[in-house]
Amino acid sequence: MSQNRMSHRWLLIMVTLLLGVMLAACAPPASQPAAEKPVIKLAENSWSGSAVNVAVAKNILEKQMGYTVEVVTVDENAQWAALAKGDLHASLEVWPSGHAENVAEYIDKQKVVENGGLLGPVGKIAWFTPQYMIDQHPEFATWKGFKDPELAKLYATAETGDKGQFLAGDPSWVQYEDQIIPNLGLDLQVVVAGSEEAILAGLDAAYSRQDPILFYFWTPHSIFAKYDLAEVELPAYSEECYAKAASGGVDCGYPPDALFKIFWSGLNTYAPDAYTLLKNMNYSTQDQIEMIAAVELNDKTPDEAAQAWIDANEATWKAWLP
Repeated sequence: MSQNRMSHRWLLIMVTLLLGVMLAACAPPASQPAAEKPVIKLAENSWSGSAVNVAVAKNILEKQMGYTVEVVTVDENAQWAALAKGDLHASLEVWPSGHAENVAEYIDKQKVVENGGLLGPVGKIAWFTPQYMIDQHPEFATWKGFKDPELAKLYATAETGDKGQFLAGDPSWVQYEDQIIPNLGLDLQVVVAGSEEAILAGLDAAYSRQDPILFYFWTPHSIFAKYDLAEVELPAYSEECYAKAASGGVDCGYPPDALFKIFWSGLNTYAPDAYTLLKNMNYSTQDQIEMIAAVELNDKTPDEAAQAWIDANEATWKAWLP
């Protein structure tokens, strides 16, 4: 009897094992884990528009598409070589007026960087002064007012002596004031503020005292919602004027800039759906201004401003998805 019970027990074990194998074979296959997506490296330049663009793209790539995004703070000129090597994958806001040589070298000649298409906003670099200065001295509405040493002296500071001060930004920005000012014979001296924040601090201080200030800036930007500013008219932009940049011959204003994106040429192979999203990414100047204003006037982070825009504009960004 003991031997029979043992035989029955082994038979039961074998039947159970066989049944388990059969059930496993009949069961639907377990879902395979998705292949790990590559990290996307986005360039962020030193101004708020770039930061909010990157925040919008990062949010969608990570939350909607499962990517990990690395944001790399980089100079707008240095980013071209990094994109060419694949060390960066995309930069989302290029101002074409300052990058003709980079476009010719990296996009047209070497073909290692790709034009990613228009971002949507149209920008304009220009010279600005408070409207109260134009009201007091209408001559300052154009560059010709700064040819008069007595008038230009109104903008003088301890740093510039008898010359008027022209406040420039980050040295890495595209700026031609070191050519424009002497070529037009203006009684001005360039002083480098060093950053967007430093220009804004100088503007805020001058405006609070109704003091003169002349500075380099651009639209779209939130400061035009906060201050009453006037653009100082420079000679009209022309391609011929900017063709003289290498020889120091620029003597005209900046062109309107249709902002565009640039990609590593291998992005479409490396991450096709991320490439499609970034290629399709496009919104209005007003969309960008609203996000910039949220950051600069309402103390939001770029991520918070981007999330608010995404929540309010689902139809727009969903059209970008692959």
